This record gives sequence, C-alpha cells and structure tokens, in this order.
Amino acid sequence: MRSRRKHHGTALMAKAAELAFAAPQVVAHRVLRMANADSSPTARDWREFQRMGAEKTAAFIESWNAMAMEAFRVNQSLTASFLNSFWWGWLRSRPSAGAATQWHNASLRILGKGMGPVHRRAVANAKRLARTKLR
Repeated sequence: MRSRRKHHGTALMAKAAELAFAAPQVVAHRVLRMANADSSPTARDWREFQRMGAEKTAAFIESWNAMAMEAFRVNQSLTASFLNSFWWGWLRSRPSAGAATQWHNASLRILGKGMGPVHRRAVANAKRLARTKLR
C-alpha cells in the first residue's frame, strides 16, 4: 500500500512541476502576442485568443468532471471499506489500512485527476507556442 501512495504523490509532484514550468511560458507568449497585436490583431492572433478562451473553459469543465467522478468512486470505495470492516473486521488477523491513509490516497487521486486536463493542455501549448513566432 505504501508504494502506491508514493507513486500517486510522485506523479502528482511531477505534473505540478511540469505545469509550473509550462504555464508561465504559455502566459508570457500570449501576453506578448496581445501586446504586439495592440489594436490591430491579425487573423492568426484572433484564432489564438479564441483558442485560449475555449481551452481554459474546456480544461476547467474536464477537470471538475474528472474530480467529481473520482470523488464518487472514492466515496463508494470508502463506504465499502467501512461496511466491510464493520461486518467482517473481527475476522481479520491483521488490521487494514487506516482511515487517514485511505483519505490521503483518495485526495491524491482526486487532485491528480483534476490536474490532468490542465496539465495536458498547458504542456502541449508550451511546446506548440515555443515553435511559433510572434509575428
């Protein structure tokens, strides 16, 4: 059980680090594009601005949906675990994982699911925009 918790935490830290590097790159590129566009943005600028808004909305919706679905699965699992320990706990020779450990692992899984869509888009945008010239 310990290795799984370490894996969730490690994967989440790696995603957070990648996101911490990708997001400022994307923001800097887009802010410079807006500053360069001034009052006469090109068709390419408009496409990028529209893409920016659409991606943020889609990532937000996907993140909340992923977190809600994972929270639903976690609630089912924790309820089953509680009922199992309530009815069959006296038959076990060794205790199961504690509630705090289960909650910790569950919160890491939920956070990881929510970070996924934002991470994917930010990293992909950083790679794409790094290859794109501002003008």
